[in-house]
Amino acid sequence: MTQILRAVRLFFVPLLALFFLQAPAAADPSDIDAASRGVVRVMIIGEQDGSMYPVSHGTGFAVTPERIVTNAHVVKDAHDDDTLSIAIVPSDGGKVVYGKIAAFSERNDLALVETTSPLNLPPLTIAGSEMTDSSPVTAVGYPMNVDRAQGLSLQELFQGQPPVKSRGFLSGQRPSREFDTILHTAPIGKGSSGGPLLDNCGRVIGVNSFGAESDGTDSEFYFAVSVRELLPFLRANGIVPQVNGLPCRSLAELDAQERAQAEHDQLLALQQQESKAARDDQRADKARSRAEFSIIAEREDSLMLTVLLILSAMGGSYIVWFERERGEDAKMKVAAAATGIAVIAAAATWLMRPDFGEVEDRAAQILAEEDADVQGKTGEIAIAAGTPAAAPASGKFVCTVDLQRSRITSMATDDVPFSWTDGGCVNGRTQYGLHDGKWSRVLVPNDEASVSVNSYDPATHEYRVERYLLAHDAMDAVRAARARYQTPECGKGNGVANTLGSNQAAIFSLLPSQPNERLVYNCHPDK
Repeated sequence: MTQILRAVRLFFVPLLALFFLQAPAAADPSDIDAASRGVVRVMIIGEQDGSMYPVSHGTGFAVTPERIVTNAHVVKDAHDDDTLSIAIVPSDGGKVVYGKIAAFSERNDLALVETTSPLNLPPLTIAGSEMTDSSPVTAVGYPMNVDRAQGLSLQELFQGQPPVKSRGFLSGQRPSREFDTILHTAPIGKGSSGGPLLDNCGRVIGVNSFGAESDGTDSEFYFAVSVRELLPFLRANGIVPQVNGLPCRSLAELDAQERAQAEHDQLLALQQQESKAARDDQRADKARSRAEFSIIAEREDSLMLTVLLILSAMGGSYIVWFERERGEDAKMKVAAAATGIAVIAAAATWLMRPDFGEVEDRAAQILAEEDADVQGKTGEIAIAAGTPAAAPASGKFVCTVDLQRSRITSMATDDVPFSWTDGGCVNGRTQYGLHDGKWSRVLVPNDEASVSVNSYDPATHEYRVERYLLAHDAMDAVRAARARYQTPECGKGNGVANTLGSNQAAIFSLLPSQPNERLVYNCHPDK
């Protein structure tokens, strides 16, 4: 029964891993929240008697730290009337700045607004692959009906508010108003125009534009300008956007896939171990049989030789008697000596015959000789085939991303040159910290709302980059923790590495349980 259960698990676990690999990713709230950091409220404002008043508002999202995409109809009033201004209100409570129209395309309802003061917004990544119908999507924006329901005052509209997120499904792509649009069911309202339509990885698949008319009884559908319109618009205006066309996969699915694969590998290793044990038992039985047959053959040979020597001694005894009767003392002495030697030889042969107690020792020797012979042949085959030796723990490597084990939404996937020393010095300049037996380095940039944790395992030559996209307050807390310690010089020994590892632990405690992106690299010697 145990063997049957193991066989079943060995069959189904890979199928489960394949399922996790191909199944659509469930929406990750942290990815949607991370993308929402780059979503802003776009307000059209007028001025009268020294006071500002709102004319209208919509939504936009960053494609560079200082450039924002929105709908053309959101900023049309400001485009047509130079007495009106555009205000950009970031979602995280940062300062409000003015914006100016950098590009305006009424044909496909797209506009590009440039901030007049630095905001350093986190750009959203644009999906580079087609989505299938019925895929889940999320609309992010600032619908006016929510503002009215909250009773927000004019002043509060200029304060950072988290955007509204609504869930729905993709209902198809179809041309509308002479440009390419996406039809979906994620509710949007007035004020949501210009906001991003996101996939489950927080990547932009469209720019929300308008909704279908409904009398309240029909199902409601909404339209977003597709990336087929957005990408050419951006490139025509000198912007190289972040585009990612890899499948959208959640970390939970990747973790489940790795657990399933690990369980499969363990079961397979156990089965191989049991098979090897059975083969070893068979080899041991055969070796004992060979040893027993060898001992039996040697004992038979000893018996035969003992009998021959005894017969020779008997013949010698007769010759001694015969020569003594004849009075040939010299010949008698020679015959007596030969007879004595034969008797001694017969006794020694009988006493030195192999014992059956030697079976185990001889069987072990047979197995050792077989193993040595196999190892010698294996080495010759490996040399002939050019099999590479195991990679050294330190040295220069080239690390290649493993797409099947990685979750990538915006980061580059180029090969990474990577040199490693035993003291945790990377590329001759970056010291890694050692904590709980793991080597890592935490990177906290000042100009980006993200934290990267790079780690390396010298035993397996696996290099990982995990990226956390944090909100404004969380990023401030991480930067404060980072400011409490100095980065040590590279290559000062394990004492420095342990100190850095302990210091970095304070930052780890501030990070979410899961990163937004994970790149897993396999490293091999750089030739």
